[in-house]
Amino acid sequence: MDNSLAIFYLSLLLALLAVAGWAVVRQVFKTRKVESVLSRLQNKLQNDKCTTQEYYELGSIYLDKKLYTQAISLLQKALKAEDAGEETLAPIYNALGFAYFSQEQYDVAIRNYKEALKIVPDYVTALNNLGHVYEKKKLTAQALESYEEALKREPDNATAKRRAESLRKRLVPST
Repeated sequence: MDNSLAIFYLSLLLALLAVAGWAVVRQVFKTRKVESVLSRLQNKLQNDKCTTQEYYELGSIYLDKKLYTQAISLLQKALKAEDAGEETLAPIYNALGFAYFSQEQYDVAIRNYKEALKIVPDYVTALNNLGHVYEKKKLTAQALESYEEALKREPDNATAKRRAESLRKRLVPST
């Protein structure tokens, strides 16, 4: 009886170690891939001009690393790049909005999110981000309007559902 219990615990421990090992190896490969892309893009940026997509990719990596000032600089270069087409501009404006939002420059963030929505009116991510920045500015009605617009375009959007429900509760006067 004691022997089988020890074998069970040992098996459980090995299973947990295997899962943890798999997670670590997966994270190492993911990080290595990002660092490889980062290195390649930084080298390209030093040697010649990058394309809109390359500026955007590098800016996105800097956003992930919370290097907002560098990200803003690269994303602005992406907007000015010669090959910048209409379809690529909306995600760039959205990313710029996120960078400014992260630095608590809410008005500039709003301007960038709205710019993204001018280009692609049904850009749900930008609508959610716009709602979030309105919430931070305590503009509850505008935030709710933004989330409801996102829900019109994507009814199953979990973020917009959750935030809109929360805001509706705040706006309804208690009796």
